[in-house]
Amino acid sequence: QVQLAESGGGFVQAGGSLSLSCAASGNVFSIDYMAWFRQTPGRPRELVATISHSDKIVYADSVKGRFTISRDNANTLRLQMSSLRPEDTAVYYCGVSTYSVLDYMYWGEGTQVTVSP
Repeated sequence: QVQLAESGGGFVQAGGSLSLSCAASGNVFSIDYMAWFRQTPGRPRELVATISHSDKIVYADSVKGRFTISRDNANTLRLQMSSLRPEDTAVYYCGVSTYSVLDYMYWGEGTQVTVSP
């Protein structure tokens, strides 16, 4: 089992920056992929960025060049968000997979990011 706790969400004006963190605990040595997802009401959860244990990174096209994902160690995941847009407003979730970039089985409770025009 892996437990995840996000922090760092908040309110920012368009063009501003925010940094999110995700602290993992429990069986962290089983973690392979860590990722950030986001979700708005009525829409499915979408991948923002993912990073593997070997630091292979994939970004959604909508955030390329503006967001940076990083992984300090097996325990901490970060997302640096710059040039934020109103359409980035969402609840951001940290997800973890023990074996596949396509299947995340552990989730945090999410943190709200709100970007005003």
